[in-house]
Amino acid sequence: MVKQIIIVRKDIKMGKGKTAAQVAHASLGAYKKAKKLSPKLIAEWESEGEKKVVLKGTLEDLINFKQWADAKKIPSYMVSDAGRTQLAPGTVTTLGIGPEKDEELKETKILKLL
Repeated sequence: MVKQIIIVRKDIKMGKGKTAAQVAHASLGAYKKAKKLSPKLIAEWESEGEKKVVLKGTLEDLINFKQWADAKKIPSYMVSDAGRTQLAPGTVTTLGIGPEKDEELKETKILKLL
């Protein structure tokens, strides 16, 4: 099974709409990177229904999992807000990881579902 992980910072205040938009940015950003690197894996993910798991974490979690993904060569995308609405410019909000094989993402299971 192939899935995508999105980690949302819960140590900052974002409304539901803002959170949804940031999750979408993270998902698309990671997807675009993965599509360039692994078209076959993307095709498998798409054929399986494009599973996404949204987790909650802190800024430290996002930074640590970004470094982890980079070390494992798993496509990832960190979102920094433009600062036009609820957050200061440059505020890190979400991290998209994958799509990737489920077994490669098991370390993310330490985080709780959003």
